[in-house]
Amino acid sequence: MTAITGPVHGTWEPHPAARWEDAFLSGNGHHGALVFGDPNDERVVVTHHTLVRPSGDAPEHRRPPRLAADLPALQDRLLAGDRTAAESFTDGRPHQSVQPFHPAFQVRLVRPADDCHDYRRDVDFTTGVVRATCAGWTGRVFVSRADDVIVQQITSPGLTLDVSLDHRLPGAPAALGVGHGAVVTPEGALLSLRARYPESDRAFTGVTLVAVTGGTTTLAPPCAHVEGARSVLLLTRVRRHTGELDVIAEGRALRDLPMDYDELLERHVARHRTAYARVTLDLAAAPAERALSGSELLKRPRAAALLERLFAAGRYHLLSSGGLFPPRLTGLWTGDWNTAWSGAFTNDANLNLQTACAAAAALPEVTEAHAALIHRQLPDWRDNARAIFGTRGVVAPAHTDGESGHAYHFRREYPLHLWTAGADWLLKPLVDHDDTHGTRDPRTAAALAEVALFYEDFLTRTDDDGHLVVVPSYSPENRPANASWGTINAAMDLSAARHALRTAADYHPDTPDADRWHALADRLPPHRINEDGALAEWAWPGLADSYDHRHLSHLYGVWPLDEITAYDTPELAAAAHRALELRGAENDSAHGHLHHALVAARLRDGERLAHALGQVLDGDFFHASLMSAHYPNRDVYNADAAHTLPAVLIEMLVQSTPDRLVLLPALPTAYPSGELRGVRTRFGARIDLTWTRDGVTAVIRPSRTHRVELRTSSGTRSLHLVAGEDHVLTLRAW
Repeated sequence: MTAITGPVHGTWEPHPAARWEDAFLSGNGHHGALVFGDPNDERVVVTHHTLVRPSGDAPEHRRPPRLAADLPALQDRLLAGDRTAAESFTDGRPHQSVQPFHPAFQVRLVRPADDCHDYRRDVDFTTGVVRATCAGWTGRVFVSRADDVIVQQITSPGLTLDVSLDHRLPGAPAALGVGHGAVVTPEGALLSLRARYPESDRAFTGVTLVAVTGGTTTLAPPCAHVEGARSVLLLTRVRRHTGELDVIAEGRALRDLPMDYDELLERHVARHRTAYARVTLDLAAAPAERALSGSELLKRPRAAALLERLFAAGRYHLLSSGGLFPPRLTGLWTGDWNTAWSGAFTNDANLNLQTACAAAAALPEVTEAHAALIHRQLPDWRDNARAIFGTRGVVAPAHTDGESGHAYHFRREYPLHLWTAGADWLLKPLVDHDDTHGTRDPRTAAALAEVALFYEDFLTRTDDDGHLVVVPSYSPENRPANASWGTINAAMDLSAARHALRTAADYHPDTPDADRWHALADRLPPHRINEDGALAEWAWPGLADSYDHRHLSHLYGVWPLDEITAYDTPELAAAAHRALELRGAENDSAHGHLHHALVAARLRDGERLAHALGQVLDGDFFHASLMSAHYPNRDVYNADAAHTLPAVLIEMLVQSTPDRLVLLPALPTAYPSGELRGVRTRFGARIDLTWTRDGVTAVIRPSRTHRVELRTSSGTRSLHLVAGEDHVLTLRAW
């Protein structure tokens, strides 16, 4: 066996998946596939980002509540000291969840039971190919980026099997109207499955082309029976639609594709491998541990090889789930119709945590998907601003199913319609992308201007010192210890308003708008430090902190913003660190632990970062697929940990702003040597970083000429970087 000399870009298991949560994953940002790898009863669950179950709610309840006329009275009551006033700021509608994400169906391949020895299933992150082998049988699956199709190939001497499309997945509605189709084609067969949602004109239709080499195909509806083949190639797509889908046209489109697996793979890999290979992490792990299966490696939670593999898997899954949309709570995958929290995009924390590494980890595809979601929903964001607050501009919802950007998901203890920081929070990754690439996307500039317009109209109330007041204000998803959820001057709202106004001004320099927005930002109040020496979650006097909570919304100024840093605002940074020390984990949500780690990295606390990371690694949060769970003990399938972890590892090694580079700010002692290659900075450089006990070497490859401040444990210095010229740093201590 060849010795493993570097990180493993894939994972493997010695047994088929018994649960869909352990199925290996492939995706192209549109279609997804969960592959069980069973040679006698292979199942591939098909998903698509557009598959959400229509709601039977009244249409008026899926629009933002019309509350603007009542806003001044609410503001008066809150400013007068009525700490429960916001609980009645509603139109009385019942709680409405967004439309739930669901799987389509499973492609089933059943063959006569056979002795299966030398079994192995694996997924290659560099290609996106999921493979299973045993006793001469091989199955391969990938989702093509080039052709937007799920490609599946089975090879075996004298292959006999039945192929079917099966909608019977956990939680599928009993009233789902299902119809099957099967016709013989020159290649083999064309199978279809149409499912109409209960009490809806919406449906989804899946089509699979079965191309058989060296055998015969007969129909036993709804199955295609293959006998004596050398190989079988299956091409699958699913569409969500109204009315009827032209299955013949869909089949013709599949037949127009190459009927050669290798050619299809080559077209796909040209796009996938380029994106995946941009950034790698090597923690000098032991070769023996790198060779372990994923499930065995997960039993060694402090092994460097596990972090290497989770970093690789996280970037792979993030890339694979970002395309039409950014990742949902479950990425792009689910095997159950009853997906927790509707499998939605949860904007008030989870979405940005999952995509946190996109700029630094060189995954612009993910940021582009994030931007596409925002730009499609801006008209709905305008409706939110007008209906709820009576303003121009935009207000983002806290939850969306991908179809609607209206703010209708709220209730008394979750007054998410009061959250005004969402637009700035969601646009921040787009700003980071522009910084990284040295661009100014006009769409981002226009959206930022609309956020600034909202604040111009909304920020009209002042306190006794003449500061503007954010009222009502909401800190997701917490409440003061002595007040209700809707309050005044949440720290996140202050940070978001300041950042949005100043960033909008930066995108529109030398204009009257810019001067006006800067002036408005200057009138916002400062953050408050409470009696515990901690950054208060609410800057309004008298509101007491609630420390035991999974969200860290009040530390928005630390991460992902650069408002509070140890270098520029040391007093506030110390208060933020104290707030982090006092923060509890509440219900042990993975996103809470890793959000904690990201803030700790910015505050240069490697020990606290290691503890938060350890809560996830020790807590049995990862399935054998290396997709994660929301809670310990693999409870509730959820992509937060899987997708956020790469950002934590990058932030502990390299941080940047448009004018600053920080090397090894929060490196835990458990990882004394390693190499991070290809990471991007917000001043337009690519960095290869190597560290050992003896010192640090950083090769900086700038794409634009710029002067930046370098921060290391040794001190501060200025770097003059010239576009196209490598700059090599060698530091003896860290």
